[in-house]
Amino acid sequence: MNDRSNPEMRAGNARPKTVLKYAAWLKFSGVSVDFFNRVVRRLIWPKADLVIRLWLAEIFFVSGVLKLTAWHTALDLATNEYAVSWMNPVSAAYTGVGIEVLGGVLLAIGFMTRYAAIPMLILSLVIQFAYLPFDNQLFWALLFAWYAIQGAGPLSIDSLLRRGLADSALPLVPSIVRASDRVRVHLGPIILSAMRLWLASTLLLAVWPGFLDQNQLAAAGMWLPLQTVAYMPVSVALVGGVLLLMGFATRYVSIALILALFVGTMIDPRLNDAAYLLMFFVIFIVHGAGAISVDHIVARLFEKFLPHLHLSAESLAALPRVVIVGAGFGGISCAAGLRGNAASVTVIDQANYHLFQPLLYQVATAALSPGDIAAPVRPLFRDSFSTRVLLGKVSSIDTEKQVVSTGEKEIPYDYLVLATGAAHSYFGKDQWAPYAPGLKRIEDATDIRRRILTAFERAEAAEDSVARESLLTFLIVGGGPTGVELAGAIAELARFGMEKEFRNFDPAHARVILVQSAPRLLPAFPEKLAAIAQRSLEQLGVDVRIGSRVEHIDADGVTVSGERIPAKTVLWAAGVTASPAAKWLQVEADNAGRVIVGPDLSVPGLPNVYAIGDTAASNAWNGQGVPGLAPAAKQGGAYVARHIRARIAGKTTPPPFAYRHLGSLATIGRKAAVADFGFLRLWGAPAWWLWGFVHVGFLVGLRNRLSTMVNWFWTYLTFGGGIRLITGSDTLPVAEKAVKPSA
Repeated sequence: MNDRSNPEMRAGNARPKTVLKYAAWLKFSGVSVDFFNRVVRRLIWPKADLVIRLWLAEIFFVSGVLKLTAWHTALDLATNEYAVSWMNPVSAAYTGVGIEVLGGVLLAIGFMTRYAAIPMLILSLVIQFAYLPFDNQLFWALLFAWYAIQGAGPLSIDSLLRRGLADSALPLVPSIVRASDRVRVHLGPIILSAMRLWLASTLLLAVWPGFLDQNQLAAAGMWLPLQTVAYMPVSVALVGGVLLLMGFATRYVSIALILALFVGTMIDPRLNDAAYLLMFFVIFIVHGAGAISVDHIVARLFEKFLPHLHLSAESLAALPRVVIVGAGFGGISCAAGLRGNAASVTVIDQANYHLFQPLLYQVATAALSPGDIAAPVRPLFRDSFSTRVLLGKVSSIDTEKQVVSTGEKEIPYDYLVLATGAAHSYFGKDQWAPYAPGLKRIEDATDIRRRILTAFERAEAAEDSVARESLLTFLIVGGGPTGVELAGAIAELARFGMEKEFRNFDPAHARVILVQSAPRLLPAFPEKLAAIAQRSLEQLGVDVRIGSRVEHIDADGVTVSGERIPAKTVLWAAGVTASPAAKWLQVEADNAGRVIVGPDLSVPGLPNVYAIGDTAASNAWNGQGVPGLAPAAKQGGAYVARHIRARIAGKTTPPPFAYRHLGSLATIGRKAAVADFGFLRLWGAPAWWLWGFVHVGFLVGLRNRLSTMVNWFWTYLTFGGGIRLITGSDTLPVAEKAVKPSA
């Protein structure tokens, strides 16, 4: 065994071990910028920022609405109880209500957040110092000051528009955006330090109230939330206050204080404003201690004297190399599991996007556009410097040299993960492929969409009724989930999506035939649900033929169990075969071409090579074969990531992979589906709603989820045909073109 086969012992790994040792110290001291920037800030801060903004927005918006509904009372309070000497009572009432209502709305949606936060900050200070002082108002003021300088987080309209506005032709807007960015960069660390020092001073004064006399303590109470922290345990307040004052290990101190706060609120309910303390601690966890802190000084010293600790091309070259082939569910899950760890990860795929295959049939039937179900891979790892993405097609793998070849380029690996998916299988009848395309890629979906829509267009122009009937016959081979979903979607498109659009024929008369060689549809589902699915398809007008075998396919139709069926559009959903991964590795494969893997998903005889998803044949489902489903690929990818992390760190590897079946889903139409979770079986509308929520949740990216929901909702309510665009070349199959004379 050469040195490469044991990446933990490579000579080149001496530096990574040093890096890991110092990185552990950095994390303990609270200045592990890379970890918090790339993990905590990416995962926690968007949600935390949204919660904080919604919390503040709700308080002010509700207050403003209550004043609007009782306007006379609001005027009376502005005149008598809460009068401001330097402002007319009516103007004060209108100004206050306007700030509360409009500012609350803008803050909640994250639009013009800075400019909404400034008047809300002023209003909070006016309430505190001109009316009645309360600790809540001090927290409001500091949080609004934070938003006035820092702006809203990623889940906001400001974040979506910032880059486009900065490069727009709108007058003054780019200058304003750039000025806001400079304010955030230069003043953000200062306001962060001010917030930390303010809270640290509050904690220490709560511990030593005798440090000030009563008058001084009362005056300090106007500026510090002493009542809020008065009931915190003395030891917690003392240690937390000192460390926060120094700005030492601020992130970890904040985590400890949050834990202490949770325990304290259960013991002493007088900690009634703990939510605001929690908000501040979350900000410190995500953003650190600020410019005036020990953490900041230590971080600068490490940058100066130990520059190799920071991620760079040089440091990455010394890390163990993990190559992941395939950017599907398994590959993306594995790469995400290795993010932020001591490994250099390379993801190779022949497409630059991650495709959500379960909804591919909706692109094929014009319900969705390709962009709704596909997301570029590179942005998924934009914040992971140790992960790179290569566009290429793997041609071979040399397990002796441990290199992956993509044409002329060779990529060395220490760990290899094959997540290359599957392709169509015509069971030895590959000559059928030009006439019966399968559905695995976006190109397949757009080609099928073109064939379906062109068939209707040609039927409109056809003079012969026999030719029109052939054009309006759609035959799907295969009664699994893909075949069932295709048949239902085409039937609905013909009956509802194209109503009154053609003049020479009625699209509802289109014939949809589903051919299944097995004795029933959906063999992986319980028999009851399969019968419900068949009944639902038949109610849509689909001609379901079970126990029927396809004998021949050509350009003019299909022969099914001896019967000739003229059909110009034939779709294949009958079988798949694995990628050539087993041939690349020269290892044993099962009948479907999948690599036979061990209990830890590694390839026998090649301990540093793993196969997951449709590439692997694993019996990790209680001794049964793991199904080729998206959840199975995701679970396999996450498991292999844990396994590789443990091996790199020299820790005990996790127990053998065990697949957890989360259920099976298949949709039949606009309000029908079947769902099997073992303990629970659903059908009809409840299963359809569940199917929709699950599939939207699995989509990658907020934009994809939103656009898919909008398209579905619009199509559902209007019976529209969705994205009915005919693009690309003529739909005439390649084999038929070869024998047709040119015009």
